[in-house]
Amino acid sequence: MSKPLVIAHRGASGYEYENSRAAFRAARARGADAVELDVHAAADGALFVHHDEVVSGTHITRSSAAQLRALRLPNGESVPTLEDALAVIDPALEVFVEVKSLPERFDDRLLAALEGLVQRGRCAIHSFDHRIVKRLGLAAPALPRGALLASYPLRPLEVLEDTGATVLWEEQSLIDAPLVDALHRAGYRIYGWTVNDPDDMRRLLALQVDGLCGNFPDVARQVLSVPAA
Repeated sequence: MSKPLVIAHRGASGYEYENSRAAFRAARARGADAVELDVHAAADGALFVHHDEVVSGTHITRSSAAQLRALRLPNGESVPTLEDALAVIDPALEVFVEVKSLPERFDDRLLAALEGLVQRGRCAIHSFDHRIVKRLGLAAPALPRGALLASYPLRPLEVLEDTGATVLWEEQSLIDAPLVDALHRAGYRIYGWTVNDPDDMRRLLALQVDGLCGNFPDVARQVLSVPAA
């Protein structure tokens, strides 16, 4: 088995403000293999990178791109669009886009923004809204997809089969050996989130998860570099 991916959760968010250009720029230097980020569609279809749907009291999904560009994050930066974020992420890193909200009429916006990265094998999407995962897969079968869960699935293979996803993104405390084994036997992968504690990292590595998504990618890199006892 290859070493698991070290995925910088919302960028290197343990060191820079989450989902900011600074956090994305810091990811590779902090040891990440990949960056995870969150996307919402604005009212006019522009794609903005932010975890919550509300920024400084302004609803992304009800606002125009111009209104959102005027806002500032706590670190003083503007809220990045997806294009802004992709422009500052190191080209060596993979990009995992968590789709928070996306009306179907704007699907083509997201697919167009990611097309080049998908062609180079550098990008995938995932979501808690499994309808979005399935929908985007039907529109773009080559787009790698993941399904997000914060509960323990009694039938984990059905979640992936229903959506066309190949990766289960699971809340890290719920991951156990039977879940990992079931997915691996069927040819699927599993990523744990949000993994910040070294003891949790070591537990997940012993279970042979395929990715560690956390705020401190350098800590995960250090844990990975130490041979198991």
